Amino acid sequence: MTTPAEFAGLRVLLVEDELAIAMMLELALEERQCTVVGPYGSLDEARSAARTEPIDVAVLDINLAGEMVYPAAEALAERNIPFLLLSGYGSARLPPGRQHWPVCGKPFSLDDLFARLARLVSKPDP
Repeated sequence: MTTPAEFAGLRVLLVEDELAIAMMLELALEERQCTVVGPYGSLDEARSAARTEPIDVAVLDINLAGEMVYPAAEALAERNIPFLLLSGYGSARLPPGRQHWPVCGKPFSLDDLFARLARLVSKPDP
């Protein structure tokens, strides 16, 4: 289980178009002392934030009202910002050559989600 201290101070980009899920994730991130950037529910907003906002990690719903979030994920990858994709499809719908992108299946538990995020933001020992 992760602890709030692991996430304290992180700026987390949150992209989710389902209001109930976005609110749940925003609250869970804030409880772990993160600063939430978003939540954003459209690809245009997500892509813009991914390109310009100061963020440490991102949580991205793959499907935003029928648009795939991949351009925002690519923008994050170009900036070397880790991200976690949320998907009811698993990794089967990832673009070619992007099978290494981390995916958390929907439905998910918050414990699983935060364990995956902890792995993304953990810094290796020197």
